[in-house]
Amino acid sequence: MKNNLISILSFYLALFVVVLVFGLSYFIYDISLLFSIISVGISFLFTFFFSFYLLSSKIEKNIIEKVSAVYNNLFPTTISSRPTDNFDLLTSNLKKITNEKNTEIELLKQQENYRKEFIGNISHELKTPLFTIQGYVLTLLEGGVVDEKIRTKYLKQAAKGVDRLMYVIKDLDLITKIESGIETLDRTSFDIRETLNNVFELLEIEGVRNNITLRMDKKYEDSIFVFADEERIQQVLTNLIINSVKYGIERGVTEISCERMNETKLLVRVNDNGDGIDEEHLPRLFERFYRVDKTRNRNQGGSGLGLAIVKHIIEAHNERVFVESKIGVGSEFSFSLPLANKKELKKER
Repeated sequence: MKNNLISILSFYLALFVVVLVFGLSYFIYDISLLFSIISVGISFLFTFFFSFYLLSSKIEKNIIEKVSAVYNNLFPTTISSRPTDNFDLLTSNLKKITNEKNTEIELLKQQENYRKEFIGNISHELKTPLFTIQGYVLTLLEGGVVDEKIRTKYLKQAAKGVDRLMYVIKDLDLITKIESGIETLDRTSFDIRETLNNVFELLEIEGVRNNITLRMDKKYEDSIFVFADEERIQQVLTNLIINSVKYGIERGVTEISCERMNETKLLVRVNDNGDGIDEEHLPRLFERFYRVDKTRNRNQGGSGLGLAIVKHIIEAHNERVFVESKIGVGSEFSFSLPLANKKELKKER
């Protein structure tokens, strides 16, 4: 576009010179028509190319100076301290930074939406048990309940509200500590089979209550030593299995398997044959308080932070957590762990 504009300006300038030269040579100085035409042709070509060169260099230099000034004012930390006279490079840099700024704006918008949603979710999670506690306590304070059994029942319900409130606060505190680095990992070598047995014993009653079978995919004869924080990994397994049991189907199965990915990594899988999760929910599944079925999930209890804690603990180990799910088939949550090497096993012994 810039070259087209310069070409048009050069053409009109050359045309003006041609008319001037022809008028002077033919009408005033009475030079022959042939010589006048030759003079006109030479004048046109010379004027056109000279003006094109002059205008392009001047205009480009002026544009670069103006754009560079704006560029330096807008992005003082991103431009090189050495001035550039390459117009295309300057344009390319401006486009690149504009795209980066647009991306930053989109991210800020997403973060703002996430912040609003997070505040709404946390206020709901705190408000529900608080209102429960308030209702029962006010009823008791008003003295309207004479029956001792009913008073005891109300106190127990209020205590449940306190417990739910403590779950939320405790889980939020844990996530904050992990994110800020205050909660450090106590890495040791341990046999993950024993950890799984402990989790199965803890959740056996939960499985029976929900009519869900908890099992390993096979019997693991050999020890599987990993190098991680045993207490935190037990918490990860507990959260994943509880999640599977709570939202499983009647007479369902939750199955755990361990697979060596390579010589240094182990993949732990938690599979179920439940209702499954729609694909649109999978990217946000590990967000704090994110619930697929809000009504059903809140009725099931819990803090709404179980999967968020799983993600934070696994990422604190510099490992990854995965999820796959299909409606009507079931879900699979998996995470990787580092296998303990010989040196780490010797330290433990």
